[in-house]
Amino acid sequence: MRIRAATEADLPTLERLWREFAAEIPPPPWVDVDPEEELREIAEIVAGEIALLAEGEDGSCVGFALARRAGSRLGRLTDIYVAPAARRNGVATGFVQEVTSRFQELGLDFVRLEVVASNAAARAVYARWGFREDDITLVAPLDVLAQRLTPEAGGVSVGVVYVQTDDLAAVERAVGAFGPRIGSHESQVDEPVNGWTAVRDAVATRDPAALRRLAKELSDRLGAIVLQLGVEPGAVVRLVARERGSVMDEYVSVPEFHGPLPSGDVVALAANPTVLARLTGGETAAIRAAAPNAASPGELPPAEEIVAAIVAALGLPPFER
Repeated sequence: MRIRAATEADLPTLERLWREFAAEIPPPPWVDVDPEEELREIAEIVAGEIALLAEGEDGSCVGFALARRAGSRLGRLTDIYVAPAARRNGVATGFVQEVTSRFQELGLDFVRLEVVASNAAARAVYARWGFREDDITLVAPLDVLAQRLTPEAGGVSVGVVYVQTDDLAAVERAVGAFGPRIGSHESQVDEPVNGWTAVRDAVATRDPAALRRLAKELSDRLGAIVLQLGVEPGAVVRLVARERGSVMDEYVSVPEFHGPLPSGDVVALAANPTVLARLTGGETAAIRAAAPNAASPGELPPAEEIVAAIVAALGLPPFER
């Protein structure tokens, strides 16, 4: 494999490779790419900056790299691409070695490159070479941003607590004793259905934090299995299962709806069908199908459909009345 400088005569080859690159790794949906403008920039770099090609043993070009000065001490590696068949042969390393040498000859001290966050393989290679994060660009869909900044635009929160008992009087006593602590003096305790007693509190049903406190208190006081099921705020479904006050499982349809989480926490917020089946008597396959996860509400069925599926899978009384 040989790396050489590209010349004006190589522009058609660079165009071919750039189009292969663009087809393999298309830009994000919010980036407008004008191919003609990109090709003009490539021609400018070939004429006055650093443009490299990699040639295979048969003389065919299998990759390219483009770089240019970006300041008195900084150079920028704008593009690097190696055709799939030529990868894992040190071509990318050779490109970066050559760019580094050229930049050092120009008296520069640093090189910068950009990579999409989802390209984990490339990021791992760049980190091994010595690249470190300098700044992070964040992007958000405007409809999601508007919904989260003004929750009322996406609907209000609503929630129900289900207690696994037929002892209506005991649930009413526990609700009556705890309700004032969350500022509530109006609670509806339904007649038991399928061994579950539903509690619909005027404050907790609209406040996810209060709903959580109510569910924990009832599970503690009654020593019972208690499910907290709600929609926050009109878009994300949350199910928390408690046994004698302890959380046994928690499911959130969009785990990072309220902000980024460690990867382990994201995984943990997927429903555990085995645990929920043990607690409720539901079937694991039905529970798994009823509780999907996604990165945004728009990738899932409407929240009310997810809630209805969970209620059916767990054999709970109706969510709303």
